Amino acid sequence: QVQLVESGGGLVQAGDSLRLSCAASGRTFSNYAMGWFRQAPGKEREFVAFISRWSGGRTNYADSVKGRFTISRDNAKNAVYLQMNSLKPEDTAVYYCAADTISRAAVLGPFSYDRYDYWGQGTQVTVSS
Repeated sequence: QVQLVESGGGLVQAGDSLRLSCAASGRTFSNYAMGWFRQAPGKEREFVAFISRWSGGRTNYADSVKGRFTISRDNAKNAVYLQMNSLKPEDTAVYYCAADTISRAAVLGPFSYDRYDYWGQGTQVTVSS
């Protein structure tokens, strides 16, 4: 019953920044932990970032993006964001947001895609060198 819609992707040069947005439906968005994943052509879906429910005080990042990407949420807007700075060509992928509505990712670990219940359709990020 949760619908997620990503936006904000595009074509940028290495070193540029983008902010991705994920708009969520649902009456209890603040109760959902949220994650960002990405998938490049020919690759498996890869964990990018996680934020805990409510105030979002807990975050996790893949080593490849730590220090460059920041996940945040705005519960009043039913939205989660991914600020991406210092983009590299290897960041090129389709980026997906995902909701953890029953706390599987939050409890068992946020790194596996099969611990999230709902997914958006993705937004393309392409970084040229």
